[in-house]
Amino acid sequence: MTIAALSKMVALTVAQTQGAAAANGESASSSVSALQLVAAGGVVGYVILLLSVAAMALMVMHAMQIRMRALAPEEHRVELARRLDARDAAGALQWCRSLARPSFLTRVMEAALARCQRSAFGFLELRSALEEAGQEQVARLYRSTDGLGLIANIAPMLGLLGTVLGMVGAFDTISASEGFARPDQLAGDISQALVTTLMGLTLAIPATAAFTFFRNRIDALSTDIASMIEELAWKLEAEDAQERGAAAPPAATEGVARPTAPVSPAMATKGAGGSAA
Repeated sequence: MTIAALSKMVALTVAQTQGAAAANGESASSSVSALQLVAAGGVVGYVILLLSVAAMALMVMHAMQIRMRALAPEEHRVELARRLDARDAAGALQWCRSLARPSFLTRVMEAALARCQRSAFGFLELRSALEEAGQEQVARLYRSTDGLGLIANIAPMLGLLGTVLGMVGAFDTISASEGFARPDQLAGDISQALVTTLMGLTLAIPATAAFTFFRNRIDALSTDIASMIEELAWKLEAEDAQERGAAAPPAATEGVARPTAPVSPAMATKGAGGSAA
């Protein structure tokens, strides 16, 4: 059985379906409902349908979560700025920990403030702590989109699986009929092959586009939030610099020999005369 012969069978099947629909007074496009189309895909078609529902749910969830209002709410920014302006880093840390629904911004600040509080170097570690906490939160957002990326990757493979299963069924039918299978005998298997390919691509294309969109959105929003955190970090660093500057003079002069007072020539001559006597 060659590809050309199989193509002729597909054409005959489509022509037969259209003829039957026309005989019933219906157009070919309206003779098959969406549910019948899914049913024609067999088990693979239903699996792709379930993945389509999951992909839609993930898209809605990411659209709600990956936005500035959710990652860095205005009230969180205002409250952190107020507490840090008042030089209340401990209060800011406690407030971040008390939130029932922490945001990207408060998680980063909480991790950084907690590390600086535990460290002997204090706010000298603030920059590195903020960087590490920010990277962890960005990675967390990336991982949340992995499900959508997985669906985008396996959808076309499921479509290909359905195509292979349909072709195997068609060839089995041809073999069972000793090479004289009628188009209506092959219609079910060929329909499964084409429908699953269609469903797989219909799911994969928007899922891939949405996955790329949300990844790029994470990059853009994390850059904007990093600028906000930079302003908050400057408040802490300015406070720490003032405290260290006030304590620096005593520490800088401790243990340093003081210069001796200059000796006048008269005193030097007198001292020399006394030594000679």
